This record gives sequence, structure tokens and C-alpha cells, in this order.
Amino acid sequence: MLQDFAFMLKGLTRLLNNPLTQTYLPGSCKKIQFYQEMLVLFWKMCDINKTFMFYVLKSSDVLEVLVPILYHLNDARADQSRVGMMHIGVFIILLLSGERNFGVRLNKPYTTRVPMDIPVFSGTHADLLIIVFHKIITVGHPKLQPLFDCLLTIIVNVSPYLKTLSMVASAKLLHLLEAFSTPWFLYAKSANHHHVFFLLEVFNNIIQYQFDGNSNLIYQLIRKRATFHQLANLSTDQATINKVLNKRGKKTTPSTSMEFSAESPTSTPVDSDNHDDQASSKPPSEETAGGDNMAEEFGIDEGEDDEEKSSNQKPPRHHLQEGVARVPDMYSQETAAHFTATSEWVMSWKQKLPLQTIMRLLQVLVPQVEKICIDKNLTDEGEILKFLQHGTLVGLLPVPHPILIRKYQANSGTTMWFRTYMWGIIYLRNVDPPIWYDTEVKLFEIKSL
Repeated sequence: MLQDFAFMLKGLTRLLNNPLTQTYLPGSCKKIQFYQEMLVLFWKMCDINKTFMFYVLKSSDVLEVLVPILYHLNDARADQSRVGMMHIGVFIILLLSGERNFGVRLNKPYTTRVPMDIPVFSGTHADLLIIVFHKIITVGHPKLQPLFDCLLTIIVNVSPYLKTLSMVASAKLLHLLEAFSTPWFLYAKSANHHHVFFLLEVFNNIIQYQFDGNSNLIYQLIRKRATFHQLANLSTDQATINKVLNKRGKKTTPSTSMEFSAESPTSTPVDSDNHDDQASSKPPSEETAGGDNMAEEFGIDEGEDDEEKSSNQKPPRHHLQEGVARVPDMYSQETAAHFTATSEWVMSWKQKLPLQTIMRLLQVLVPQVEKICIDKNLTDEGEILKFLQHGTLVGLLPVPHPILIRKYQANSGTTMWFRTYMWGIIYLRNVDPPIWYDTEVKLFEIKSL
């Protein structure tokens, strides 16, 4: 059986990497056009045959699957006609991220340079994943909004195992937090604060479990400390909430996206690679600011990794209901267009923001960094990074929390979406010649309004 698995995985990785092949002779390597079918096949093989999925995760070839998926996600992020392919690619990564081995594998250095329009960086496959996800969220098509929670869930799942993040990837994570924690965005829709909860959980996981190797992220947390203070002091006053929403509403119409700067006016750049695409970055428009929760696309089962428990305490309840993501009808026409933020609603989730660990880190390290900068008259971030690399927070942080892993869980909405997507591919692949013409096969109906 293992030989069969090896044969299948080798063939899948070879075909998935075909579009990424670069040669010195143009046209010397024929590009396959059935990568969508390959992604569907791989997803179903992993979903149905768990033994095969565990074999993939134990093999180093899992990264040979991840890289072409990230390539296609980045390439299709602004193409409305390829939104379905974006979903299936994210489905696969979500499925894999539910297993510990996947997060551990991401620590392998990323040396193969695939032609993608992303910042140049030196790091691991985890850095590549975060940078591509950041690109999808900030400059992707508006119809990808339902995937935001899913993309962040994947990062949360792997975050406890990331031994080191590059400065570029660290800056991207803080950039997302800045965008999602602006008051107007938090007040706009009922589910927007979920993004902030996910990102705070990422930071907490890295601080508690991988502090030693992540001086780049710690440095970025210190630089962007104002963002966390802003969250802690977020206004719950009804008059202030209305003022923020009204002010934003006067500046834009629902159909326009909001431009924003990745850096605060008083901050200084970390390096030139961090900001190549941030000037054109856009947060979700007010029309889609809340979108629908990613559970409209799939269910996520929230469990915990027994091997990584730091205590026998019961895992704290996550902000999603009863530990399992809501799964409303993904084909429902209802929207949250009439949602109105209230003081009680903001207070209900603000008091649950997991800021204790981060605030404690800032309370300890910020005075130390400021002191060393004054004493040694430092202007180079390299010296600060060296100081942070040798720092420790042993005994100073709260008791480490249990690691929570949210696993993919099939549901009726997923099944119906997959069936529609699969038959859509089959139809488009068989238009010429028109094999469906003059048959009893009905793939869809066109209803006039």
C-alpha cells in the first residue's frame, strides 16, 4: 500500500508542479491545463482516505503540493472566474493544517524561487504561506471575503509550530491586525471581530510556544504596540460608535473599497521588501466588510492537540459558538446588511479579547528596549534584534494555554458546493465538442428574473 501511495503522490506532485517549470528554451515544456481537476482529485483522496493524508503529511513531498497550490492561489486572487479554484485550494490547505506534521514541515527553508509577484524574502515555507495569504486578503477579489476567516484559521493552526518567521512575514501579520482592528471595520458587521481574535491567537501561540526563535515577530509587536493599546481601549460608547460609522459612511459609498496605509504615520520602515504592495492594499469594502462567515463554505471542528497541552485545564471557549463554527446555508440569500453595532454588543466581545499575554510581553520588553536604545544610542534595528534574540520571558508570562486545532469538517453546504464546482469543471471541459447537446443531461437551469 505504501508503494501505491508513493506512486500516486509522486505523480500528483509532478503534475501540480508542471505549470511552475521554468526552462531556458521558451515552449520546450508543455504546460498542463487540468490543474483544477488535479486539485479536486487530491482533495478528495485526502478527505476520503485518511491513511493517504497521513502518508502525505509524513512525507517531505507535502511541501511539493503546498507550493503549487500557493502559486495558483496567488495567481488567481484577482480573477473572478477562478474563485472556485481559490476555494478548493484553501480547502486542501485547511484539511492539511489540522494535523501537527503539516505545521512542523513548514519550518523547512524555502529555497526554490517560484515566479510569483510577492516580496523577496529569505525564510521558510511558513513565510511563503503567510505572505501569499496576506496578498489574497489585501488585494484579492471581493468575492474572496468569505475565505478570510479560513485563511486566518490555517495560520492559527500552524502557528504553535513555527520556529522562526522572517521580518517580511512578521510585518504582514501586523499589517493584517492593523487593518482588521480599525474601529470602523470592527463596528461594520457582526462577524468582523473574529479576524482580530484569530490574529491575537496566532501571536499568543508564537509567544507562548516559539518565543526563542521569533525575534522578528517580537520586534514587530513592539513597533506596533499602539495597535494593541487601541484595541484594549476600543470605545464601547454608543455615541462614539455611531460617530465612527457615520464619518466613514460620508467618505465612501457601499460600492467602493477603502484605501488604507499599512504603516502608521509615525512608524519607520523595517525594510524595503515589507511595503512593496502595501501602498495599494485595500481592506474589505463596507459593502462586504462583514461578508458572510467562512463557515458558509465549510465547517471547522475545533479540537486540541494532546501532545502539545501545557496543562490539564479545559481549553477556553473560542469566540465561535460552542467550539464549532456556525454552518448556515451557504446558498441563503439573506445578508447582514441591516446589522447595527450597539454598545452591549461591542462590550460582549471586547472583554474576551485575548490580550493578556501580549500586553504582559509589551510591559516587560518595551522599557528594556527603550533603555538599551537610549544607553547605547541605537538607531540600527539589528542591535535591537540581537537583544531580543537573547531575551527571555520565563516566569513572566501567564500560564501557557492549551493549543487548539480547528479541523475541517464536511457538511451539507460543502457537499453541495463541491458538487456544483466539479460539474462546472466537467461542463466547461466538454463544450467543444458539445457532448451535452441534444441529450437528457441537465447540468443547470437558467431562470429569468
